[in-house]
This record gives sequence, structure tokens and C-alpha cells, in this order.
Amino acid sequence: MDSDLGDLAAIRLDGELTAAPEALALAATDFGHIVARRPRAVLRPGSATDIAAVLRFAAERGIPVVARGCGHSGSGQAQARDGIVIDMTRLARIQDAGADRVTVEAGATWANVVRATSGHGRTPPVLTDYLGLSVGGTLSVGGLGGTSHRYGAQTDTVLALEAVTADGRQRRCSATEEPELFHALLAGLGQCGVITRATVRLVAAPARVRRYKLYCPTARHLIERQRLLLHEHRFDHLQGQILPGEQGWRYLLEAATYYTPPGDPDDQAALTGLTADLDSADIQDLPYWDFADRLADSEVVLRQTGEWWHPHPWSNLLLPDTATDGFLDRVLAGLTPADLGPAGLLLVYPFFTAPLGTPLFRAPNDAVAFLVAALRFAPPDNPESVGRMITTNRRWYAQARDLGGTSYPASTIPFRDWRDHYGPAWPALAAAKKRYGATIPG
Repeated sequence: MDSDLGDLAAIRLDGELTAAPEALALAATDFGHIVARRPRAVLRPGSATDIAAVLRFAAERGIPVVARGCGHSGSGQAQARDGIVIDMTRLARIQDAGADRVTVEAGATWANVVRATSGHGRTPPVLTDYLGLSVGGTLSVGGLGGTSHRYGAQTDTVLALEAVTADGRQRRCSATEEPELFHALLAGLGQCGVITRATVRLVAAPARVRRYKLYCPTARHLIERQRLLLHEHRFDHLQGQILPGEQGWRYLLEAATYYTPPGDPDDQAALTGLTADLDSADIQDLPYWDFADRLADSEVVLRQTGEWWHPHPWSNLLLPDTATDGFLDRVLAGLTPADLGPAGLLLVYPFFTAPLGTPLFRAPNDAVAFLVAALRFAPPDNPESVGRMITTNRRWYAQARDLGGTSYPASTIPFRDWRDHYGPAWPALAAAKKRYGATIPG
């Protein structure tokens, strides 16, 4: 154990502090597989009290500390060079699942939350596409999904939080109890403390999902149809993908209706104005869990091919509706399938901004915004290729920013523009960081 950590190692913990090589190696990487920063030690807390002890110790000595959930960040956001990484995965209990809310520890995955709540006929309103993410991780960033056009981000469904602030104090907060801290933690990138427990709103879970997939002739057609469906409130889930194909780009519209028998969706009505031939649409009927966890099979495939461990220089941008068509045209004009990698794609879908009530979740100042995400897989052992992709990400971000767009901070984008990013929310965040003992980033 590092001599600077000797005093901490002597503290009685409910969990453990380790400097085992395998623990340090895991904490030095993430899903992006681009940045690697090795910490001094890893805390595997057995309680929030452990986290409080570590944060107090680190604050006194100027040692960096960061919480790590499932490690799905893209460029080292959950790493701490020569610091302490808090592995949150042991704090994963799900408690008090009721009719309208559930309380969960921050290390729980959304997959486990859905398993627990769907047994009671309930579900969180917003789920990320991939459920193998920790609750604390997505709440620290925002959390978007195919139902965000109705419910906003995952942070907008949070009723209360428990956290340990950077000064080592355990606190509870909500919109009415310590609201300054509550709003600084949600989408706050862990800058004011570590979320340890969250109470999240629930809604009725459907028994089944009718999923519609159909291809559009161009990107403009895809976006126009998404706008139509958005404003008509026709579907519960709305997304789209741009995929490389043998004859060029393919433009996939994906929408879904949630229902519980004996009611049954009307396919003809669902696809009115979208396609004249129902046979041309791929229509699937799935149990709700199978739909919610639909990317589990993709994860298995990526692990089998090894692409799960390839570099993932992903770009996630939010564009105002009025600028999306032109921006996407420019991106596609300069993009080839090789720029995405074998498993890569563009994710494109709209959402209303009115449901977004989290101050630190920065979205365009427009009634409708589009997520434009380039999910790219770089070849291994080719840093030049990774570097080119990251440079492109930065250029896309600069273009989006000039159009009134914002970055979703889980991206692999070289980023120091924090004042510009937070805009009018910056003074409140700076004040909260000063109050709760954090250091304002560059």
C-alpha cells in the first residue's frame, strides 16, 4: 500500500481498500479504451460511511477521488491518476420498490432496477438503450432514451438523493431539502460529491411492446418522419439509426407502442403516413423486458468478436431542431463506413426540451432537440486512427456549438469549455462546488 495511504488503511471499513494489481488495472480503464490512468488504490465500499472516510482523508491531503460505476465512460471520466477510485458496484441494493417510486443504491444497474420494479408492474419512465449502466453513473450525466420525448432525462425522474459531499459529509437532498446540492448532483459529473442512493419515480410498466422498424430513402426523410411522429405523440418510444450498408447508408426509423393485453395496437394506424405497404415494415411483438434489454445480445456479440475492448471514440451531441438537417448533411458528406468501424452507427432521434428540468443538463434552446450520436469502433493498436476520430469529434462539437448545440458529456471529445457548456447554470454550479468543497475544473 502507498505510504501516503497508510493512515487510511488503518481505518476500519465496512468494505475494503485495495492496491491489488488487478483492481488498479480495472480502475485504470473504461469502455472507451482510449485513456488509462492508474490510481493509487481502489475503495470497494461496504457503506456510505466508507466513502465519507475516504473523501475526508483525501480532502486533507489533496488526493483526487472519483466514483466509478460500470466504467462505461468514454475518455477517462471515472479515472483518477495517482488517486483513489471508488468502485460503487458493491453498493447495489434495491429498496422500497413501491407503486410510484423505488429507492436504489447508486451502484445498481438499470437492468437490475427494471427486473425488480417490473415484478410489481412498474418501471422507470426513462431507460438508456443499454441497461448495463449504473444508476449513479447515468444520474451524474443525464440519461437519455427513446422515451425522453415524453419524460425528459433520467435526472428529471429523480425524487431524492443521498450523497457524500467532497468534504466527507453524508447528506440527503431533494428539490425541497438542500435543493442547491440536489441540482448540483444531477448531471453534475460528480463534481460536488458521490451519489450513494437515489429515489426514482416509477410509472406503470406495459406487459408488451409492439416495435416497428422501417427504412427511409434519405436522412432527410428519416428526420421528417421522426418530427411527424414526435408532434403527433404517436409512439411511446422513438429513435432512429443511420447504418452502413452494401449500397451506402441505410436510414432506419424505429418506434414502439407499449401496451398490455387484451388491448392490441393497430398496425395500420401506427404506420399511417409512413409506409403504404405493411409488409415492408419489420414488426415485432416483445415482452417489455426483452425490449428494454434489447442490447444484451449485441453486447454478447461484441465481446465474442473482441470489439467490446476496442477503442470507442463516441460523439454525442444535442442539436436544435432547426439546425439538425444541415448538420447531419455535413456529417454524412464527410463520413464513410470505415470511419464508424464494423459495428458502428449513427443514432439520431428527437425529443421535446420542455420536460427537461435538470438545470445542469444542457440542451439547445429550442422546443425540439435532436440527439446525433456517432457510435464508433476504432481498430485496436492504431492510435493514429483513434486520434483522427477524436479530432473529428471535436470539429463536430465546434460546429454544433456554433449552431446552438451542446455536448452530452459522456462523449470522447477533448473538452475544457465548461463555462460555455453550462452557460447560465455556471454561477450556481460554481457556488455549489465552493460550498461543498469541490474544485472547479479547468
